[in-house]
Amino acid sequence: MTARTPGRVRQAAWVTSLVVLVLVTAVLPLLLTGGRTGGRALDPADTSLNGSAALARLLEAHGVEVVRVETPGAAVAAAGPQTLLLVTEASFLNRDAARRIAEAPGDRLLAGAVPHLDVLASGVRSQGPVRTRSRAPECALREAVRAGDAYTGGTSFTGPPGSTGCYPAGDGRSLVRYTADGHTVTVLGDASFMTNLRLAEDGNAALALNLAGARQKLVWLAEPDDPDEAAEAGGPGAGTDGEARSLGDLVPGGVKWAVLQLAVAVALAALWRGRRLGPVVVERLPVVVRAAETVEGRGRLYRSRRARDRAALALRAAAADRLAPRLGLPRTATPEEVAVAAAARTGQNPEPVLALLCGPPPGDDTALVTLAAHLDTLERQVRDS
Repeated sequence: MTARTPGRVRQAAWVTSLVVLVLVTAVLPLLLTGGRTGGRALDPADTSLNGSAALARLLEAHGVEVVRVETPGAAVAAAGPQTLLLVTEASFLNRDAARRIAEAPGDRLLAGAVPHLDVLASGVRSQGPVRTRSRAPECALREAVRAGDAYTGGTSFTGPPGSTGCYPAGDGRSLVRYTADGHTVTVLGDASFMTNLRLAEDGNAALALNLAGARQKLVWLAEPDDPDEAAEAGGPGAGTDGEARSLGDLVPGGVKWAVLQLAVAVALAALWRGRRLGPVVVERLPVVVRAAETVEGRGRLYRSRRARDRAALALRAAAADRLAPRLGLPRTATPEEVAVAAAARTGQNPEPVLALLCGPPPGDDTALVTLAAHLDTLERQVRDS
């Protein structure tokens, strides 16, 4: 063994110790965290991506009174014959609480993986999980037909006789509605279309407004702010003594300070052992984006928003810009001047050419494709004349 071997061993031991400290510092806070990092899912007061504050504001703008409650008792007290009670997968319910909600007056909207579905929506049977994606309604339910495609799935259901099912998924439907004992019950297999993240896609906002805004008053059962209140509803974190506890609650308070001190020690050790290698050299590289990719991207954007008027305007403006130099006109020439000059060059009647370059926007996608073909034909005729 050479004289330099002990030094290498000590250096390897230092590196190993630092790696272990970094791993402990990174993993331990995750194990001690008892709360959620992404906000309260489907909460009308939460503005994170998983929350539903945007839907609540839209409902209020349409004259719907949104009442946020955190316990089944408060939900039953706020419910009435002309109210809609919204229960989401984020609600903490035991079987007793579900039975109390099922006996409450008014209609019910069950969105997502709501527990005790056999109590809250008797007669509805789950057919298993399905992929959540954009689906067409394929039913006669007015709320779904007016909304069109929506981001649904999660779970497929079959309803009792006389029920209505929408958005086919697997062996059933991801939306089922039926009426029993004077109550209208609507069951949704997935509620992510109601979140701030998905609300602006497809017809999600329209479907959420049509379903949640069916009554002038919406009682929204959300997850409690206080974990102790979740125990009253029999939440999954409730202990045998009825108190809701998480892993973080079981860790002594001094551990958090120990983790903080450990993080400071790791930072100081990293600064002490770190080597200065000089400034970082950044090489600027050109980024080349093909023009075809830009055109395709804009075309997909127009198509997703059904902006046929903007697409037609872009096609006509581009055609007029290309025709103007060939017709001896300046770039500032108006589309009407270009149309008159093109008609004179090709020997056509000016009116059809004016309608082609200055007419109204097409009514559907077929008319837009036809417009593009006629503009291409006009350019070819001018070029060959």
